[in-house]
Amino acid sequence: MGTPDFAVPPLKALVNAGHDVAAVVTQPDRPTGRGGRVEAPPVKRAALGLGMNVVQPERLRRREHIESLRALDANVFVTAAYGQILSQRLLDVPRLGTINVHASLLPRYRGPAPVQWALINGEHHTGVTTMMTDAGIDTGDTLLQRVEPILPDDTADSLLSRLSAVGAALLLETLARLERGDCPREPQDHAAATYFPMLAKEDGKIDWMKPAHDIHSRINGVTPWPGAYTSTPNGIIKIIRGRVATPDEYSIIAERYNDISPGMIIMSDPKRGLFIACKDNTALEAVEVQPLSGKRMLAAAYLRGHPLTEGIQL
Repeated sequence: MGTPDFAVPPLKALVNAGHDVAAVVTQPDRPTGRGGRVEAPPVKRAALGLGMNVVQPERLRRREHIESLRALDANVFVTAAYGQILSQRLLDVPRLGTINVHASLLPRYRGPAPVQWALINGEHHTGVTTMMTDAGIDTGDTLLQRVEPILPDDTADSLLSRLSAVGAALLLETLARLERGDCPREPQDHAAATYFPMLAKEDGKIDWMKPAHDIHSRINGVTPWPGAYTSTPNGIIKIIRGRVATPDEYSIIAERYNDISPGMIIMSDPKRGLFIACKDNTALEAVEVQPLSGKRMLAAAYLRGHPLTEGIQL
């Protein structure tokens, strides 16, 4: 049971390892993008390419769907970013239970967007946990965990891609150890748990009253969706890629001004860069940007066609 790109490597790992995958359950096809074209989720596309049986219930909790899955006589269910909460009645169907591949080191970062929030919060490492699913939200007993470092320029896309591969390998190890009977199983420390919700569009709005490091972390966490955005005299732009200015860079640029406030453009030159002042005498360089209705481009290219005046406030 899985839906986005994150769930594709675990599915392929199961198949390549010789496990008998009786069915693949994924979300229904949905309209995507500005054109509203209906597209199949990545897991469906991968499963059909493997010649597998695909099921797409709107609500998996309904009795008829539960009974159809019961008829498959599965030993175990595996979930990876499926996108629906499983009822206890459904969890009771497989003989060995339901194993979830979750992209955080539980009990921290429970919820549907653990990778994005770990980046936004400036964490230096995260990981993957396999767990026994219960009726709560990421509250079941943990099985195995693997730590993965967060690189300075990781975005949600790049980090999810690595964690997906880690999760695929960890899933196979978990199943093998469950089969051997030597897989550890530990209740979570609920007092140490943190929960973060699904991202909303508003989470991409840049607050220039934050230090540059915090803003850089948010840009990475909300890229590609909803994207980090700010308002300019040319309209709203997204900052796709940013860089925290060094203290020396900030000092040299700041010498040109008597007064600097967060959100102020302190450098706007196609050759020297686009720098915006942030809190605590820091600055962020916008390296790659995207106009609201345009393509992503380097800031230098953007400034040549859409100049921004130094000293204005974003």
